[in-house]
Amino acid sequence: MSEFLGQTALTISDIDQQLAHTTFVIVDLETAGGKPDDAGITEIGAVKVRGGEVLGEFRTFCHPGVPIPAFISVLTGITNHHVATAPNVASAVVEFLAFAGFDCEDPPVLVAHNAPFDVGFLKSACAKFDIHWPAPKIVDTVILARKILRKDEVKDKKLATLARFFSAPVSPTHRALDDARATVSVLHGLIERVGNLGVHDLAGLTTFDGPGTQRRRRKRHLATDLPESPGVYIFYDGADRALYVGTSKNIRKRVMTYFTAAESRSRMTAMVELAQRVQGFVCETRLEATIRELRIINELRPSYNARSRNPEKTIWLTLTDEKFPRASLIRQATLPTEDRTFIGPFVNQSWAQLAMDALHETTKLRQCKDRITSKSVMSACALYEMDRCIAPCLPETQATRYDAIVTNSKKILSGDSSHVTTKFMGSIQKFVDLEKFEEAALSRDRMHALAGGVHRSTKLRSLSLIPFLLAAQLNELGGWDIHAITYGRLAGAIQAPPGQNPKSYLAQLKATIASEVRLPTLVSETELLFKWLGDGNTRLIEIAPGHTWQHPITAPSKAQELRSG
Repeated sequence: MSEFLGQTALTISDIDQQLAHTTFVIVDLETAGGKPDDAGITEIGAVKVRGGEVLGEFRTFCHPGVPIPAFISVLTGITNHHVATAPNVASAVVEFLAFAGFDCEDPPVLVAHNAPFDVGFLKSACAKFDIHWPAPKIVDTVILARKILRKDEVKDKKLATLARFFSAPVSPTHRALDDARATVSVLHGLIERVGNLGVHDLAGLTTFDGPGTQRRRRKRHLATDLPESPGVYIFYDGADRALYVGTSKNIRKRVMTYFTAAESRSRMTAMVELAQRVQGFVCETRLEATIRELRIINELRPSYNARSRNPEKTIWLTLTDEKFPRASLIRQATLPTEDRTFIGPFVNQSWAQLAMDALHETTKLRQCKDRITSKSVMSACALYEMDRCIAPCLPETQATRYDAIVTNSKKILSGDSSHVTTKFMGSIQKFVDLEKFEEAALSRDRMHALAGGVHRSTKLRSLSLIPFLLAAQLNELGGWDIHAITYGRLAGAIQAPPGQNPKSYLAQLKATIASEVRLPTLVSETELLFKWLGDGNTRLIEIAPGHTWQHPITAPSKAQELRSG
């Protein structure tokens, strides 16, 4: 059994020993390289603390008995000159053990960052020089950090990384005492974190194992009254703030797993520690549950959902609403209203900028930020001299030509962009012929960004303009998942059980759709619906008069099967 992180047998005193009253000796070693059996220690540094107060410090060079390699000297700054007159390893280890006081009535706990390394050299030195090893309880801050800190908080568990995370006043330098001082700050930071989780004694610290702890198991009652049905569940804390939102085919069984060792994510462990109640919402279909989850996360911003840290703010390219419009990038989570001409959404700011550059290059839209009115007195900028703008800021003879540019820009953003692609292909070929490959690549990226934005917006717009659409899909149980969609938004869902006539369920669903009012719709919701409609298994049942749907046509026999029951 490993002795690190206190996985040795605990005594009665350990259970009652409060961390605030526990003495810790934090140690760090520098060595000449080699294996612990060589006992080639070059420096020992240690700090003794209790209750957050430093009780003493220890530092000594050691003569390792072997030459210090050059690369070790470069790393630590310790040379053969430093250790020439230093005590030998045996004497230094005896002095350290005396400083630590492990043989006293109330022995301290030994702490090290990556304890197997430091403790391994100390134990080997004791064995080599016939020194009594006191076998103290050991806490490894590396192991403790892995169980307490989330991966999205620190990229790794190196001492330097943790010292920065906990704002240690001393940075690690590969010198023993500095590294021991930095480890003190890391230890205190970790103790504070587990203290927030209700761990206040030595036994709790040394047996802390994150998932599957007794505190979590005692919260299983939170799942007792949840439905064993598909849907959405929400964890709330004591102040009734949403912590986490998820979906499952069986809400109760899924929530129950959060209180067992099966849930090993440190982030979820911390969330469960804060949870005081869980609420479940039954959904008719899996698609309804996924969309309801999206809406709840967007509304409540639960702190433990990754999507809450990066709220959905997609980027669109549009034209400004002014006398002389210009291209503009806007951020919003919902689909733009149909009175605006737009393309997107784009995957990131860079790709959106490439699309805007492409529009400028092919239309001569003005690029200045100024608002131009009939009373504006302005002069043309350099783009006018470069024939990249007609300067609508000049007298009316120039401004009258700008309407044609705006009209052409709106056509491109509305989907009529084939001539733009042809123009860019010509430019790319010209650059390639001149061996200007960077310019060719830039033109290619601009062309793809603009075409991609047009394609995505055309796709989403086609669904968002339909006032009402009814579609169904066979589910894994042999029944039908039926969904009503209005303006690209899920308006209702119902499940027709296997063997039942779906016509009555279709009528029931239609009756729940109160009105065809257009509401703000998340982009991700419309994309999910579009994907569901076009996956090849969905049957179109009914669509608003005067509208058509252009996804692949499904087999007439299947559609007829659904209508006739």
